[in-house]
Amino acid sequence: MKHNEFYKKILENNKAWVEEKLAINPEYFKRLCHRQTPPVLWIGCSDSRVPANEIIGAEPGDVFVHRNIANMVIHSDMNMLSVLDYAVNILKVTNIIVCGHYGCGGVEAAMKNESYGLIDNWIRHIKTVYRLHNVELDGIEDTTERFNRFVELNVQEQVYDLAKTSIIQGAWARNQDLSIHGWVYGLNSGYVTDLEVNVTNNQDLDEVYQLRFKKI
Repeated sequence: MKHNEFYKKILENNKAWVEEKLAINPEYFKRLCHRQTPPVLWIGCSDSRVPANEIIGAEPGDVFVHRNIANMVIHSDMNMLSVLDYAVNILKVTNIIVCGHYGCGGVEAAMKNESYGLIDNWIRHIKTVYRLHNVELDGIEDTTERFNRFVELNVQEQVYDLAKTSIIQGAWARNQDLSIHGWVYGLNSGYVTDLEVNVTNNQDLDEVYQLRFKKI
């Protein structure tokens, strides 16, 4: 019964939202339906408490969004790569934001040895981040502080993993204006923290990752 009430409520909310937008601008939806030209690609966590548009006060059409558990950039993930390719090569976004959040369940699971089923295969990629930074993380005695730092380091690694893709490096080789940034969102405050992990060209990567493209 409660489920049905909630379902009806969200349909009513949609109608109210449409009426609100039309009251401000009668052409609102006509404008949106023509094309999308978002300046930002958002790669965030699937957590329902981290809505991309609302956090930054953006309108529909402003942010192209990809979300998965723990905001991961996995090079074999065709969903993520397809979104990235479309955002960079078709929509021509100028900024990509990887946004994690403190209290992330996926990151917390990666700190433990419990099995959660199929998701274990996804969490293994997060555990790799821990392995890369285990000296720093194991040196943090307070569990909460270690957890928070792990969240930050996970975002950092995803920023660099994005920069390593041929999609991003191809854009830079064409002198396309494109920057990648790492953020963490605070569930208990509502504020984002800019980790100041900003990558604007492949010179910020180890040389082994710097791709050279043949001129056509």
